[in-house]
Amino acid sequence: QVQLVESGGGSVQPGGSLRLSCAASGILFNLLDMSWYRQSPGKQREFVAGITTMGRANYADSVKGRFAMSRDNAEHTVYLQMNGLTPDDMAVYFCSGRAWDVDYWGQGTQVIVSP
Repeated sequence: QVQLVESGGGSVQPGGSLRLSCAASGILFNLLDMSWYRQSPGKQREFVAGITTMGRANYADSVKGRFAMSRDNAEHTVYLQMNGLTPDDMAVYFCSGRAWDVDYWGQGTQVIVSP
């Protein structure tokens, strides 16, 4: 059974930073392309960042230059370093993994950006 468990969410002031983590189990982590998505109340879930099995990352335009995604295959974990947070970044952040056209999702972690 594949499990993705996010952590690292919390409350931060505008301009602050957070690092999210997503730990995977139940599958060979090296086979997973990993992504972060987010969803705000009343909005559709949107792509934030992704990283391939080879470590190539890509980002939504709204977070380029502020967010950085990385993976540690030995720890079966991906990270999302978020800098320069604004209220527009406030959302529930979900970790997702894909292998053989099957998507796996975590439960999400809340990020609050407020003065």
